[in-house]
Amino acid sequence: MPKNIAYTIARFLAAVIMLQTLYFKFTGSPESMYIFEKCGMEPEGRWAVGVCELIASILLIVPATAWLGGVLGVGLMTGAIGLHLTELGIEVMDDGGYLFFLAVVVLVCSVYVIFVNRNTIFEEIIPKILGKK
Repeated sequence: MPKNIAYTIARFLAAVIMLQTLYFKFTGSPESMYIFEKCGMEPEGRWAVGVCELIASILLIVPATAWLGGVLGVGLMTGAIGLHLTELGIEVMDDGGYLFFLAVVVLVCSVYVIFVNRNTIFEEIIPKILGKK
């Protein structure tokens, strides 16, 4: 039972964090525009990342597709963390590292979702994709 609770918390925490940040991406908040301008991705990258985060959030909320949301979440947060470590810095516009922290939380939650679903992914999903089942 604790495993199910942790799994549900991980799925919803990652989804809620990504959904919450969509407001800033889609409304063109100064912080969001600054981040994507600094990375040379404004405005197309901001919109594309926002749409991908929306998709990942929906996939995480639906139990049958949570594993795929986790995979997408890992990809998105690996990119976000990588940009923080190379171009943006941990602290962005005096946020005390808050955005970096949120990215790490989503990454950890997404990895946990993938871990919990590892048997389904490796025994059902991948063989089906490869045409072996």
